[in-house]
Amino acid sequence: MDYRVSMTAPQPFDPLAPAHPTRVAVVGTGAVGSTFAFGLLLSGLASEILLVDANERKAEGEAMDLMHAGPIDDCRGAAVTVIAAGAAQRPGETRIDLVQKNAAIFRQLVPQIAEANPDGIILVATNPVDVLSYLTWRISGLPSERVIGSGTVLDTARFRMLLAEHYGVDPRSVHAWMAGEHGDTEVPVWSSANIAGMPLDDFGTTTGIGQDPAALDKIYTDTRDAAYQIIERKGATFYAVAAGLVRIVQAILRDQHTVLSVSSLIHDYYGIDDVYLSLPAVIGRGGIERIVPLGLSAEEASGLRKSAGMLHETIDVLGLDDAAR
Repeated sequence: MDYRVSMTAPQPFDPLAPAHPTRVAVVGTGAVGSTFAFGLLLSGLASEILLVDANERKAEGEAMDLMHAGPIDDCRGAAVTVIAAGAAQRPGETRIDLVQKNAAIFRQLVPQIAEANPDGIILVATNPVDVLSYLTWRISGLPSERVIGSGTVLDTARFRMLLAEHYGVDPRSVHAWMAGEHGDTEVPVWSSANIAGMPLDDFGTTTGIGQDPAALDKIYTDTRDAAYQIIERKGATFYAVAAGLVRIVQAILRDQHTVLSVSSLIHDYYGIDDVYLSLPAVIGRGGIERIVPLGLSAEEASGLRKSAGMLHETIDVLGLDDAAR
């Protein structure tokens, strides 16, 4: 991966933007990486966007399509490096099936990024994102707060949208989380889900919508399986995850202290330790500031531990040892 294209994005006046030029590097210009770069360009968050890809013509073509091909450059000085490189998920293939292929790519890629930019933040988008985020932390030498996975940001957005449709409200009025793995074992946190501060059961009762456990269970399965349904139809997902990446980068660059369900290193949480998975976390310029504790039900806590256990099993396949850290 030795071809790097930098390009400078037009910057509208923004009183919340950083006072100094901000560089964001995008490693991997496939569907997710290039769509994220386009969204980042439109957002005006970055003064400079770098595209990095093993396929030089692809990287150059994306840069030309977005704006103009710029001078050769590298990831050095990037406030955030977004890794979207790796093998794509194929129809019928689970995220976990990808781990061996993409771990080999990351073992070559991540140390180079960390060496070139030891003060930056790495945001991992490649699947399986939780396992690869953990691998990135272990082999990068960076503190865990500066290695973040995109996690269930997209799943949480889908979950809130489907709940909003069911209850007939604006999704921005729905507060609910998908926790755990970004994938098959993710956990819907029903115990704290609410609409404008009102628990779902109470909202359904007071509005006459009532209780429909079957409908809520379908909302969960539709959230969990959305990626598979999209991949079956069009071969890949990238628009929504790119929008989620832009939101995470915005929280970092503008030091917003936003609570998002990203994948981060978890310690001593309902018996869970030493694994990357998604929980609400406060995000600012330095990366992960703190995990927001959730009051989980016994069933939810059990589901989260199961999710963590599955991720531990997959991490063990990678053969990491203490020498890797």
